Amino acid sequence: MKTNEKNQIITWKNCLKVGVSAFLLFLCIHYWSSIAKLLSEAFAAAAPVFIGFAIAYVLNLLMNLYEKIYFPKYKNKKIVSVTKRPICLVLTLCTFLAVIALLVWIVVPELVQCISFLLAEIPPLIQKLLNSEWIGDILPSDILSKLISIDWMSYIEKIVGTLGSGIGNAVSAVVTLLTSTVSIIVTIFISLIFSIYMLIDKEKLFNQSKRFTRSYLSGKHFDKISHVASVVNDSFRRYIVGQFAEAIILGVLCSIGMMIFKFPYAGMIGTLIGFTALIPVAGAYIGAGVGAVMILTVSPIKALLFLLFILILQQLEGNLIYPKVVGNSLGLPALWVLAAVTVGGGLMGVLGMLLGVPIAAAIYQLIREDLHKREAKQQISEKKTVKKIRLRVKSESGEENE
Repeated sequence: MKTNEKNQIITWKNCLKVGVSAFLLFLCIHYWSSIAKLLSEAFAAAAPVFIGFAIAYVLNLLMNLYEKIYFPKYKNKKIVSVTKRPICLVLTLCTFLAVIALLVWIVVPELVQCISFLLAEIPPLIQKLLNSEWIGDILPSDILSKLISIDWMSYIEKIVGTLGSGIGNAVSAVVTLLTSTVSIIVTIFISLIFSIYMLIDKEKLFNQSKRFTRSYLSGKHFDKISHVASVVNDSFRRYIVGQFAEAIILGVLCSIGMMIFKFPYAGMIGTLIGFTALIPVAGAYIGAGVGAVMILTVSPIKALLFLLFILILQQLEGNLIYPKVVGNSLGLPALWVLAAVTVGGGLMGVLGMLLGVPIAAAIYQLIREDLHKREAKQQISEKKTVKKIRLRVKSESGEENE
């Protein structure tokens, strides 16, 4: 009687769980637009936390390096253990801000100079193209004469003046621009503060998350989640370190080569190619395309020679430098790297290109480990089956001999 009552209670609880789950699923489907809006607002509000975590994760790689070289012989002394964390954190933040300041100092002045140069050189370039023989062979003479008679410089000045006056008169556009700019600056500042606190208490945060996960999950599920997190962390760490090292080497080699061959905008284009090289496969070619357009304003022949130079440099980098620096550390075949960049870029743009490769590498590693385990189990079961068959054959042959 007691057993039947217990079974009835368990059945009733299960039915209640199923009913509540079905009701919640109905609410999610019926009010999906409101729930999606609420979730998007929640993610937008928590954006500084996520961005802060991403900044802290990247900066932690550099801070670990500083902590390793911070008086390793005297690490057991109290003054070293007390000062190691704050000093290494300050050095990390100074390095981070110095890199950003260096990029702005190199890129912004030359970018302004290039834009002004483009505005000044586009009209003569158009006139030169219209006066060339191959354009005269393509276009009819009446259309060509009308195009040649146009004062392109005045048209460009009118366009720039119209844009300037339009932006100046549009008060709402200015207010929106200022508001969005201030919002971005505040978000970055708050994210940086979050990252600093995360770096200060990183061991404590890790232990708290570990205790929380262990308390609410069984031992088997906890081990699986811990292993997945370890694989993902290892993939991201190797990817970030390898891509940064490879991007710096490529950018420096590009700048040095452009200086040797006397290409214009060597510092800016080298920095741009180094920055875009953080995007696997297609990044350096994107930077090369922008650089070629800039050099085209100075000399079309130098632009073609620059593209040839980048093609050769990319081949040397891909065959010699990249295997040495990054190598096969991610364990992801080239085909899947290209697929990860393509899918990630289609889903999330540039951010998807950056995150697609390490995520794909982690998934690839987990699937490969699971496949090896399944194959090992299958081999063990096959060996047991073969052993049983042999024992049966021996026993049958022994009975026949008797």
